[in-house]
Amino acid sequence: MTRMTLPALPEESFQRVLCVVAHPDDMEYGASAAVARWTARGIEVAYLLLTRGEAGMPNAPEETARLRVAEQRAACAVVGVDDLTVLDHPDGVLIYGLDLRRDICRAIRRFKPDVVLGTGYEVETPFGFDQADHRAAGLATLDAVRDAGNRWVFPEQVDEGLEPHSARWYVVPGLPGFASHGVDVTGDPLLRGIASLDAHAAYLAALPGHPAPADFIPKLTAMNGKAMGVEHAVLFRAHDLQAPPEFFTEAMQD
Repeated sequence: MTRMTLPALPEESFQRVLCVVAHPDDMEYGASAAVARWTARGIEVAYLLLTRGEAGMPNAPEETARLRVAEQRAACAVVGVDDLTVLDHPDGVLIYGLDLRRDICRAIRRFKPDVVLGTGYEVETPFGFDQADHRAAGLATLDAVRDAGNRWVFPEQVDEGLEPHSARWYVVPGLPGFASHGVDVTGDPLLRGIASLDAHAAYLAALPGHPAPADFIPKLTAMNGKAMGVEHAVLFRAHDLQAPPEFFTEAMQD
């Protein structure tokens, strides 16, 4: 029996990608290697961080926030991201709601991405129970993608000159068996992805027993690569928001 390999994301059609995550370092556990490939191909990528990560280290919160944002700027530079926005929602107790949706919607209308990269919103993942901020961020981002295209949702932004915008793709990092597409990151993109996580040196040093990025990121991407038929890959669950639902497509064919 022939195993089907995952197709590549249609990145040849991408011009702008907006990545929305809860904390400094969230992009660097694999997804940043895909970003490195995209920026090398001339795709414009922006990051929106919803918190400053101030609850993630034993240091005083303000000190931690300054440190983690600085490390995130360094991580962005490694993979060619110049556009970094860091909001001031509270780390550790991020609240899903209209305030969060409004801020993400504003970023989408400002940047006008073809692709929004979000995070999962499931309670349980293959790695265990997900952190609460990640779930809130993932669900708020999913809703904000739709909000951004509706001029009657947060209309004050339209009055300010931020026109409605509907992204084509919504993608979330995935794993074999839970992904629909992949990005080949073999070679330089993988090396830059590893280096981007290395840029969070102080944060990683504060996590007891955290493995070196060079020890586990290649193992993860190699596992993903098998699903795509390449040496190293980052996988995604990708949704084409402008495609007709499969149900209607199948109904039309019957």
